[in-house]
Amino acid sequence: MPKVTLSDGARLHYQQIGEGPDLVMVHGLTGNLAVWHLKIIPMISHRFRTLTYDLRGHGYSDVTPSGYAADDMANDLLQLLDALEIERPAIVGHSYGADIGLYFAYHHPERISELIAVEAALPAMIHIRNRDDWEGWDYWADVLERSGMPVPPERRSDVDYLLRASLDLPKKWGPLNGLPRNPKPFLRLLDETSVASDYERVGALTLEQIPTISTPVLLMYAERSAFISTHDYLNAHLPNARSIILPRTDWGHFGPLEQPEVVADHILASLADHELATEAVGE
Repeated sequence: MPKVTLSDGARLHYQQIGEGPDLVMVHGLTGNLAVWHLKIIPMISHRFRTLTYDLRGHGYSDVTPSGYAADDMANDLLQLLDALEIERPAIVGHSYGADIGLYFAYHHPERISELIAVEAALPAMIHIRNRDDWEGWDYWADVLERSGMPVPPERRSDVDYLLRASLDLPKKWGPLNGLPRNPKPFLRLLDETSVASDYERVGALTLEQIPTISTPVLLMYAERSAFISTHDYLNAHLPNARSIILPRTDWGHFGPLEQPEVVADHILASLADHELATEAVGE
């Protein structure tokens, strides 16, 4: 089980497969590298040398008391790339993994060729998600209720309640398939680390800094995504952004699991287009 030890002593578990240009795939909170290996890696590994890894606190990586803010996670990624001598990969991130990709592009533009951001939420947009009328609360409560878990009206915008209720449900392919099948490790993460507060920490990538990101970014969101406001802001303010809206699904946020073939096709097409554009510039 290969691991890289970071400067603070934490060990990150990773897997590397395939041959070709380097591609790094970053999962979101509650997930692990298996999110990519279930369907997407077999569809793209013939074209790329693909690196997947477990974020700190997830999968087989070490659980640390702190270090879960997007700035910290971007630094973890930099150290992992340095250790594996990966110079300038393309990066695909889902959810918080997409946030990490944006922070990495902000801090280290020379170390990333392209970013594919699937359902980025972005800490700087937390003011929208903290409102009681954020559409995501209704989506989440609806999924729980259709899965047999009624949500009291006073709990419909209580993220801790909704997350713990989701973790208590039997896991199946469907709207909650992005959550861990064994909830105990993630509950430990919630109860014993700073992940909940770190997730909301804006850090270096404020809204004002978004236009300074020069990396080509493909934004990938589902129709009626709860995070569509983040899509709209990034699409309007990133100087080198393109956008793809995926078909609507039950939950929408878990595209790599709900519609992996569609996501993989867009990844391949985007990276092929970027490769051709880079070659044309070099001619």
